[in-house]
Amino acid sequence: MKTFGLIGKNLSHSFSPEYFTEKFSKMNIDAEYKLFEIDNIEEFPNIIKNNPNLVGLNVTVPFKRSLGLYMNSCEHIVQITGSLNTIKVSRVGNNTNLAAYNTDCIGFEKTIKPLLKRKRRNTRAMILGTGGSANTVAYVLRKLGILFTFVSRKPSKMLHSKYNWVDEDEIRNNMVIINTTPVGMYPDSEEFPEIPYEYITKDHVLYDLVYNPEETIFLKKGREHGATCINGKRMLEIQAEASWKIWNKKG
Repeated sequence: MKTFGLIGKNLSHSFSPEYFTEKFSKMNIDAEYKLFEIDNIEEFPNIIKNNPNLVGLNVTVPFKRSLGLYMNSCEHIVQITGSLNTIKVSRVGNNTNLAAYNTDCIGFEKTIKPLLKRKRRNTRAMILGTGGSANTVAYVLRKLGILFTFVSRKPSKMLHSKYNWVDEDEIRNNMVIINTTPVGMYPDSEEFPEIPYEYITKDHVLYDLVYNPEETIFLKKGREHGATCINGKRMLEIQAEASWKIWNKKG
C-alpha cells in the first residue's frame, strides 16, 4: 500500500487526511494518508527511513523553509521563494531521492486572480507574516504585478513593517490584505492579527490562508466592514490536486 502524508507541527487542524482518504475511496485506490507530527526537522530523516512505502508528502508550518536542507532537488519556484509544500519520494534500490515543489503558488494564484480583476489598477497588497507562505504569496503577487509590503512582529528588512506601524493610511493604501500566519487557526480560534480593522472598507479584499475555522476572526472583522473575504480552503484543494499529479507523474 502506498503511503502519502502531511508533515508539520500541531496538525489537529488539518483537513488533508479527510480530503485524500475520500479521494482514495472514490478512485478505489489502495493507499493511506498519514499525519507526521514532529517538533523539529532533525526527526525528518527517520520518517523517510521508517516508512518505506512513503511516496509523497505535503508540508505545512513551520517546516516549509527548513526542509529544503534535506532535498536532492528543488523546482525553480522553490528556489525562488525558499518555500516548499510538496515532496516526491522516489526509491531505487538503497537510494532515496527527495524532490521539492511548491504547489501553494498554484492554489493561491488561481484563487486570488478572480478577486484582483474586480479591483482598480495599481492595487497594492499587505502581507501579514514573513514565513514560507508569505514568500509564496509574494511570488504570486510579483508575478501578477501587484506591489506589496510585509508586516511582521519583528521586521528585519527594509520592506518589512511592524503591526503597530499599520495605521489608517496603510490600510487605505493596501486594498488587499493577506494573512499568511497561523494566527487564528484552530484551536486558537479567538486570536487575530492586530491591525486597525475600523479602516477596512467594502473595497478591500481580505484573504486568510487559514481554513480551520472556516471564518477566522480576521475574516469576520473584514466582513463586518463589507470587505470581500476568502479563506484558504479552496487554495488547499487546488494545491492538493497539484501535489497528487506530481506524486503520480512518472520519472
